[in-house]
Amino acid sequence: MGIITMIIIGLIAGAIARFLVPGKEDFGIIWTIVLGIIGGYVGGTLGSLVFAPHKFSVHPPVQHTFLGAIIGAIVVLVIYKWIRARV
Repeated sequence: MGIITMIIIGLIAGAIARFLVPGKEDFGIIWTIVLGIIGGYVGGTLGSLVFAPHKFSVHPPVQHTFLGAIIGAIVVLVIYKWIRARV
């Protein structure tokens, strides 16, 4: 996946995660992209642990990557809010 594609998917996934998780965060566009990119890695790791690898495909379809990035970004954002509330 190219760097531009990763940034765009990160931005969209981070924005959707921020929309779905209640509460206000003072993130700018850069931190939203970072949230989505980290969420993509978390979602990809969780997906590979839960689901069996694809037998005929080297790369997962874009839909799975995007959905995994959104779920991962939500997980990262919830953990971030939990840690921030405890500090």
